Amino acid sequence: MTRMKKFYDPEGEKYGIPTFPWALAPSGLLTRTQLREGWGLQPGTQPPAAQIMWRSYKARHNGFVRVAYLYRRELATPIRPMTEGMWRAHAAMMRARRTCPACRQDVGYVIRPSVGMCETCDLSPHAAALAA
Repeated sequence: MTRMKKFYDPEGEKYGIPTFPWALAPSGLLTRTQLREGWGLQPGTQPPAAQIMWRSYKARHNGFVRVAYLYRRELATPIRPMTEGMWRAHAAMMRARRTCPACRQDVGYVIRPSVGMCETCDLSPHAAALAA
């Protein structure tokens, strides 16, 4: 219960914004991910209405505390659809990630940066010569 008390600040006196522990946020407040996936919305220009705080070992750099901001669903705006130019730019970016620098072929999958070439070139006996 002490963890819940530490992150329970509905008035925003301690953290400057209403704060709730994990899974205890009031209804009507959603994270960016929840807005996007469940409703097809984005926060728009509204500031965060509240936040959720919880302990996590992934957040070592931040004192083992993670934060997720909450937004009001009624103030959220629809997600802007991608334009034709955005789709072209995305396709070009993905094509560059799929093109092997050794054989110059579009291999149909994203090449791992740790390997730096497609699996065919990596397994070939001339891989060292091609990489150089």
